[in-house]
Amino acid sequence: MARADEGEGGEGQVRSVWKDHNLHVIFGVTLMGIMGTTSITPAFPKIVQELGISSGQVYLLITVYSIPGILLTAIDGALSDRFGRRKILVPSLMLFGIAGGACALVQDFGLLLALRTLQGVGAAGLGALNNTIIGDIYMGRERTAALGYNSSVLSIATASYPVIGGALATFGWFYPFALPLLAIPVGFLVLFSLRNPEPDNMETLKEYAGSVFESIKDWQVLGLFTGSLVTFIILFGPLITYLPMLMDESFGASSLLIGLVLASLSLITALTSTQLGWLTSYFSEKILIRMSFVLYAAALILIAFIPSVWLLFVPMAIFGVAQSLNLPNVFSLINKAAPDEEHRGAFIALNSTVLRLGQTLGPVLMAAAVVPLGVGGAYFAGAALAGAMFFVAFALIR
Repeated sequence: MARADEGEGGEGQVRSVWKDHNLHVIFGVTLMGIMGTTSITPAFPKIVQELGISSGQVYLLITVYSIPGILLTAIDGALSDRFGRRKILVPSLMLFGIAGGACALVQDFGLLLALRTLQGVGAAGLGALNNTIIGDIYMGRERTAALGYNSSVLSIATASYPVIGGALATFGWFYPFALPLLAIPVGFLVLFSLRNPEPDNMETLKEYAGSVFESIKDWQVLGLFTGSLVTFIILFGPLITYLPMLMDESFGASSLLIGLVLASLSLITALTSTQLGWLTSYFSEKILIRMSFVLYAAALILIAFIPSVWLLFVPMAIFGVAQSLNLPNVFSLINKAAPDEEHRGAFIALNSTVLRLGQTLGPVLMAAAVVPLGVGGAYFAGAALAGAMFFVAFALIR
């Protein structure tokens, strides 16, 4: 299969990569990778009622699902470098689909937690391997464009899954858990119709680890990983965790309005991400990443001083644009930083592990500002962190 730098596209004219069947298959993997949490949270109140558990216990369904990703994502990436992408991705999709779908059939909370843990094991590599395969197939601005389209799909799904899961939960708490069964046909698509170059890595474990470590020591790579960590801290701290509380305390907003405001972030990200191929013809990926942290800081400061609930759509739009400038370009530069495709899986997987760490730390770190300053403190702290990251990006991502 011809790489993008060997045929049409390369660093010159970017072909319409969104028409490529391989990218469509990757979209399917992306849709599965983020399904495991956002689609089931609307069912939590019914789960508490039907299974006779506390509201504190129900969040274990997220915890036991997330922990395997922190522990196994990097391992999955390294295994994919050694044995091939599909040999890791197909079993992961099958385990995700079977264990996730089985959750819809059980009535015991302990068994439900066990199945969610297995589903998390399957999910561990999905978010890393989809971007790794994009890096394997595409090069140059085509890679950035493909990552932008993939980010759009991810953002649309992020906005849609809570609505889909909530609609299914009206018929019964267990129906949203049946959605992962879709991963099974996606697994067969990957197995039989994905055409991607597979790595041919014959290094010993010591040689492989040494090659990866040498490349990670690069200051730009460390800057990219730091940027990923900060991005997810401010996304899951001020935005995902504390914005609903701010809207309730300051404006008495309904759950529906809170959902619409959060969904607007994802939709703006999706729309802007489709233009990344065009944007990178005028601005480098590094400049766009630096710009994103300025926009993050501006959006968070605006939220802290917003006088009307309806005006929240403005900073959310700014934050959404920042997301579209940040994550796809970070993934693109990390793909470039990998010494070759035999080590790309480890690079992307390490970044995904950093993202999960930021997701975990965000609410905890922002709580340190909320306790003395109230909910608004999370936005001042998040803006300060984004501003500091701008200078780190300016110094390291060069």
